[in-house]
Amino acid sequence: MMGEQLYGLSVKNLQDLENQLEMSLQGVRMKKEKILTDEIQELNRKGNIIHQENVELCKKVNLIQQENTQLCEKVYGTADMAATSRNTFVPIPYGIHAGGYPQALVQLQLCQPEQEPCETSGSATK
Repeated sequence: MMGEQLYGLSVKNLQDLENQLEMSLQGVRMKKEKILTDEIQELNRKGNIIHQENVELCKKVNLIQQENTQLCEKVYGTADMAATSRNTFVPIPYGIHAGGYPQALVQLQLCQPEQEPCETSGSATK
C-alpha cells in the first residue's frame, strides 16, 4: 500500500496493518539471524579445520627439523654445532616476506666450499 491509500482507513484497519508489518518484519529478522548464525557456524568450522591443518603442518616441520639435525649430527658429529646450524630452518625476520608469506621458512642447505688450487712459486705456469 502506498501512503495515499492509507488516507481512508480507520484506526482499527491501521492497527491491523501495523501488526501485519510488525509480524512480517519479525519474520525477516528471524530469517536474517538464522542465515548469519549458519554462516558464522560454517566459518568457525572452516577455521577449526584450518587450525588443525596448521597444527599438523607444524608437527611435520618440527619432525623434518629434528631429522635434519640428526643428519647433520651424523655428518658433522655433535661437537661441530656451527656446521649443524648452517643447515636449519630459519624463520624470516619480521618485515621480510618470502613469496608473500610472512610466516614462511627458509631452508638453508649445506654446500662444500670450492677449493681453488694453490699455486706455489715453483709450480706456476709461465
